Amino acid sequence: MEKKNIDWANLGFAYQKTDYRYVSNFRDGAWDEGGLITDDTITMSECACVLQYAQTVFEGLKAYTTEDGHIVTFRPDLNAQRLESSAKRLEIPVLPEGRFVEAVTETVRANAAYVPPYGSGATLYVRPFMFGSNAVIGVKPADEYQFRVFTTPVGPYFKGGVKPLTIRVSDFDRAAPHGTGDIKAGLNYAMSLHAIVDAHKQGYDENMYLDPGTRTKVEETGGANFLFVTRDNKVVTPKSGSILPSITRRSLIQVAQEYLGLEVEEREIYLDEVKDFAECGLCGTAAVISPVGKIVDHGTEICLPSGMAEMGPITKKLYDTLTGIQMGRLKAPEGWIHVIA
Repeated sequence: MEKKNIDWANLGFAYQKTDYRYVSNFRDGAWDEGGLITDDTITMSECACVLQYAQTVFEGLKAYTTEDGHIVTFRPDLNAQRLESSAKRLEIPVLPEGRFVEAVTETVRANAAYVPPYGSGATLYVRPFMFGSNAVIGVKPADEYQFRVFTTPVGPYFKGGVKPLTIRVSDFDRAAPHGTGDIKAGLNYAMSLHAIVDAHKQGYDENMYLDPGTRTKVEETGGANFLFVTRDNKVVTPKSGSILPSITRRSLIQVAQEYLGLEVEEREIYLDEVKDFAECGLCGTAAVISPVGKIVDHGTEICLPSGMAEMGPITKKLYDTLTGIQMGRLKAPEGWIHVIA
């Protein structure tokens, strides 16, 4: 298929309308068969549950061109499972896993002309989401819902190369104990907006959120999980019931163990031990790993030995290995790569 006339090398991380999106509606207790449409607009009541009570959940994944020319996505079954958990928590009817993967596949295949070529550094971002669509004025779940998948081509997260981030310890809480921190609900991200805007005003790239109960343990940022490396090359990730189960983080843990032979530990990580780590990174779909060079705790600077110039050596190996798997340069574990075309 002939690609769209897009300057792939200069794409940013912003929405650009593509030709098709997938839509399925839940009415009278069942999801309809769904299908592709070209209209990117949504019409609904001003009293729709999503507008009044934020009853919406979403996912994010990417489609890209591998070294051998195939269009693929990375572990979409895990996105389906996470969306199911999110939907259950917000009383949204579950879309079967098979339907989710089928919808992603159809949408990406229909927009194949927007999938950037191999080596461009760009990808096709895929956004599945669902929301309560009928009018609800009392505080209760909606009766009708819509599931949609749209795509948009995006550029590499690190334009001009990787630069380690400077983050701050936030005074805000990301999630309440026993709340919604472990699901991908839109309301979690709305709560983080003021904190990230304020962080940027103060000259920081991101926030480090602590556990809301004791404010002594590292949790995550507004949109990514933490990954630390000890001075003896052990990979350590925070353990908490209010952390979003990042698919990238879970994949990196397996890569660390099976490809790099590293010891991995998931445990509670206290803020006062962060100074003892050799490397730190933020794990997520957009960048895979964003290296952190400095953490500022209310004026006290914690400078990671990996520095502010480039990724630390272990973080770099993890990044190169996982992206090598995604792009087809390295053999993937069974089931990780979903071929679309």
